[in-house]
Amino acid sequence: MRTECEYLVLGSGVGGLSFALEAALHRKVTMVTKRSRSDSATNWAQGGIAAVLDPADSFEAHVEDTLNTGGGLSRRDIVEMVVQDGPGRIQELMELGAEFSRDGQSKSLDLTREGGHSARRVVHAGDITGEEVQRVLIEAAAASPNIEIYEDHMAIDLVQTPTPDGSTRVVGAYVLDETTGDVKTFLAKETIIATGGAGKVYLYTSNPDVATGDGVAMAYRAGAELANMEFFQFHPTCLFHPKAKSFLISEALRGEGGILRLRDGTAFMVSHHEMKDLAPRDVVARAIDYEMKRTGEECVYLDMTHKPASYLVKRFPNIHARCLQYGVDMTRAPIPVVPAAHYMCGGVVVDGEGHTTLRGLWAVGEVTCTGLHGANRLASNSLLEGLVYGHRTAIAARARFSEIDEAFEAVPDWDVGQAVPSDEAVVVTQNWDELRRFMWNYVGIVRTDRRLRRAARRIAMLQEEIREYYWAHLVNRDMLELRNIADVAELIIRCAEARKESRGLHYNLDYPHAGEEWRGDTRIVRGKPPRITHE
Repeated sequence: MRTECEYLVLGSGVGGLSFALEAALHRKVTMVTKRSRSDSATNWAQGGIAAVLDPADSFEAHVEDTLNTGGGLSRRDIVEMVVQDGPGRIQELMELGAEFSRDGQSKSLDLTREGGHSARRVVHAGDITGEEVQRVLIEAAAASPNIEIYEDHMAIDLVQTPTPDGSTRVVGAYVLDETTGDVKTFLAKETIIATGGAGKVYLYTSNPDVATGDGVAMAYRAGAELANMEFFQFHPTCLFHPKAKSFLISEALRGEGGILRLRDGTAFMVSHHEMKDLAPRDVVARAIDYEMKRTGEECVYLDMTHKPASYLVKRFPNIHARCLQYGVDMTRAPIPVVPAAHYMCGGVVVDGEGHTTLRGLWAVGEVTCTGLHGANRLASNSLLEGLVYGHRTAIAARARFSEIDEAFEAVPDWDVGQAVPSDEAVVVTQNWDELRRFMWNYVGIVRTDRRLRRAARRIAMLQEEIREYYWAHLVNRDMLELRNIADVAELIIRCAEARKESRGLHYNLDYPHAGEEWRGDTRIVRGKPPRITHE
């Protein structure tokens, strides 16, 4: 089955939906998402959106906070552009009906503060900001006659065709219809990757199950340039409980006075950073990792008990309720927490308008490397980036829109070849578990050259098994996700091996200090070794 599109958007999070709404003002947009339209990392975001909305705050302060957190790799021009566009995107959300938390008396926006910020500038909707953002964007998309969304459709690989000048152009994607098992050919004038992050490459993650790095893997296999895959952010505080799967304890708790303590009550962040519990996430995550290894404890504790119970229930209703489900009353006792893989700061290289290094291919959101985050993301800059780039990329794509579709005729439909249904799904399960565990142990918060070499040997063996399995069997979502997280794991390992220093989120015990000669992006293209660029 072949479907011809004007714009094809892969993914339905904040970046993809923001793009779709702007693009749909002029042309038709087709979105495919591998589960439901609301199943994205956006929907899980608790903290908020960083934007300068307080007269006492300034663009300059937000820019400097972002640059300071970024470990010297953030691009000032991109940071300034995103920060300055922020208030406008917040206003658009409110015009769509977003209900953000407000001060009880003045009714002005209740701006909060998170780690790394020098001012209160985080707009939030209680502690379910992402859910509120996703709600209004989905409702707006559903009301648009120019947006069509295919749920339970997972992109497999990008489709490319040769062009008269001897290069190639992306003209869509092969997509698995998970309800029928059929592989469809979606052909598009312009293709946009908005598939989110890859937290499931690690054993412990705050991400939803859909975060398997699909867009990064597809772009890499197609020959797009990627960057900075070694910089994976670990959120310092996920709920530690055997039955609590991936439940994030928002950084906003520390922004509102939360204190990290050891089992004996010792507040330990004072020994690790001058900002104590408000230090940037990479510092806090490493501090927790250090204290857990030093003491042999399985977790540390986030203490909010010095705050009034009524305030906690009102400010963090979702977190309070979820903790109660697991027997933890945050108004009376500290919350047990551990770090978990949270946000991918590297990704598909795009310019200031969201264009990748491949013709016909754009990318927005966590799947990208824009230059905003650098070596470490400032809290609540992620939803901001998705909103800003979704809007800007749609405007840029409209200006470059191609009316040429002769290339569609040359695209072959999916060929199953000699593939047969799988009768040994245990291979997928075994490889999935092994990969995520060695990535956690060897390529996690703290790394060494020896651990990275071990990981490189293991990923090479696993990829060989995965390739053999992939070509022998009909595709399904589990197989495709395994293939993708294996590619992402390889990219993280190779980029981490290339960077002989510690910077931002990449911390290698063999090179504990940052070096000026390494102050550049780690660029990587399929078939070539990674290289540090100083552009």
